[in-house]
Amino acid sequence: MRLGLAALLLALVLAGCSGDDEAGTTTAVGDTVAETVADTSTETDAATGAPDPLVVGAVDDAARRPGPVLGQLADVGFDALGVTSYWEPGLSAPSAAELAILRDTAARAGERDLRIYLAVFHRGSATTPLTQDERAAFSSYVAAIVRDVPAIRDVIVGNEPNLNRFWLPQFGEDGENLAAAFYLALLADVYDAAKAAAPDTLIWGGALAPRGVDKPNTGRDTHSPTTFIRDLGTALRASGRTRPVLDGFAFHPYPAASNIPPDRPHVGSRTLGLADHERLRRLVREAFGRAVPILYSEFGVETEIPTAKRPLYRGEEPGRPVDEPTQADYYRRALALAACQEGVAGMLLFHSHDEPFLTGFQSGVYYVDGTPKESLEPVREAILAARRGC
Repeated sequence: MRLGLAALLLALVLAGCSGDDEAGTTTAVGDTVAETVADTSTETDAATGAPDPLVVGAVDDAARRPGPVLGQLADVGFDALGVTSYWEPGLSAPSAAELAILRDTAARAGERDLRIYLAVFHRGSATTPLTQDERAAFSSYVAAIVRDVPAIRDVIVGNEPNLNRFWLPQFGEDGENLAAAFYLALLADVYDAAKAAAPDTLIWGGALAPRGVDKPNTGRDTHSPTTFIRDLGTALRASGRTRPVLDGFAFHPYPAASNIPPDRPHVGSRTLGLADHERLRRLVREAFGRAVPILYSEFGVETEIPTAKRPLYRGEEPGRPVDEPTQADYYRRALALAACQEGVAGMLLFHSHDEPFLTGFQSGVYYVDGTPKESLEPVREAILAARRGC
């Protein structure tokens, strides 16, 4: 969109996301106790005082369709399923067909005791919801889902809004972070609409990519997560809002390439990965005025495709995939790290099954035809170990 219009809207955005703060019903931004159950339910078991087991799931939209994918996903030991519902401009509610798919997916997941994390976002930066009407339609879309599909109680708002692939504009004419301000306004609107429709819904904000360049006019206008989180906090304080805008913070701690170990820290960098957990928590706490649970809502390690399976895939691999034992080792190390990190609620691997196009992700523990990789059994063991705790 429309940089001039974006600049004109910015002041309205900051004023408009202040929320309806009735006395006795809200929680101050600086308080440490949220108005929702998120702070306690994802940190400790209230009955025993013991930390809740790490939720370990897989993101795979193939499970939206009836077939073997969901059952195979559950057989690995995953206890959560991440799926997507795409908002399109002009939609204020999902179509009847989309609601039917979500109900069916939720029912089949419930039979397997799989918790659903639903990511709702637009397909690309050309349809970024910037105007008040667009944000209202997006929020209404989410509210309709949580009202009409009671089994869905975890919603991830947006997808990597710090990248120009999914959100534009990123910068204003003076280099200011427009993306953070507009995303915060969307997040606040979704929070209010979802809570009104289904108060027990948990809203996960962020869903940030782990890297960005923080410079306008480079041809790849992006923000690092460090800068983006800080600017979310600046926008929140400028808005004057005292209600929360989220219950937890979602993050995508992908390494720069699959052949980079997941436990390598990024010292002196604005990039954030799995090993930068303390820095991530501090940034989130400073931005939102309280500690909230962290969900690693996407993490994947791609594997090389053996010659015998190559006819099942299309295109050429642009990345640096690893062999299957290395994938298993990196997933084990990632899960072990997350299980020992304070305030981390869960990790969703991206995916359970490979994508057929090599320009996509071959990060599953199953090939595209549903046969298991060598990494499946070690990953199952790693999931069980992570669920037992640190």
